[in-house]
Amino acid sequence: MFLTAAIPTAVLVCFFVVPFSIMVAVSFFERVQGAFFEPAFVFANYQRFLSPFFGSVLVTSLLLAAGASIASVTIAYPFAWMLVQLRRRSQTVILVFVLAILSLSEVIIGFAWSALLSRTAGIGNILAYVGILEAPRAFTPGLAALMLGLSYLGLPYAVLVIYPALSRLDPAIPEAARMLGASPLRAFLGTVVPLTRNTISGALILVFVFSLGAYLLPQLLGRPQHWTLSVHITDQAIFQSNLPFAAAMAVLFLLIALLLVGVSMLLGRERT
Repeated sequence: MFLTAAIPTAVLVCFFVVPFSIMVAVSFFERVQGAFFEPAFVFANYQRFLSPFFGSVLVTSLLLAAGASIASVTIAYPFAWMLVQLRRRSQTVILVFVLAILSLSEVIIGFAWSALLSRTAGIGNILAYVGILEAPRAFTPGLAALMLGLSYLGLPYAVLVIYPALSRLDPAIPEAARMLGASPLRAFLGTVVPLTRNTISGALILVFVFSLGAYLLPQLLGRPQHWTLSVHITDQAIFQSNLPFAAAMAVLFLLIALLLVGVSMLLGRERT
């Protein structure tokens, strides 16, 4: 019994507690001009978040992640609902394609959408051919292209979270609402959605955390003003040689993720 509990505890300490503790310690270190950094206990790295630039970076990252999570779940929920209405064999085939999307790295997704939204080989040529546009144009870089890429990145995760909950739902519940006179849409919104609100919250938080950690998509599809916290962490650590400030940003990023997980668990307890 002791060994069973000791192994996961040791793994947690080695791969989370120790690296996180080192990162927290480095975040209080002081950067030295002409060198790297030296041990100290200063709050200057965290105070930089109060500056307008890095404050806007944090707000931009949160808004992009929130928008991508809402868009992904909004698309994934009706998709998963229509999926559970199909035969089991058809569900399996479609889920295989959804899982195949997960095998694509952020690099492949980023360059694929960058090509699709480009002027030379993108959908702008199709729109110009059918007469919607006067001439082919590029849709990237831009905010819409970035949101499209982030939503595509988070969509499979949202589907895989929502689908099991909908597949376990008793089909007699929405059917009973329809027998009482509710329209299909009202039966769906009045019975199915409230019964799976915990699942919706979990999917939103999962996609939010993944979108918040996006690194390549903001650089490939967005503009510099759309760069997320992850991009600036890498910039500070590698290109600016300011590891203490990068560590402070990483600590803030992790605290936001842990806070969202805690809120999700709290909401789940209150609703059970």
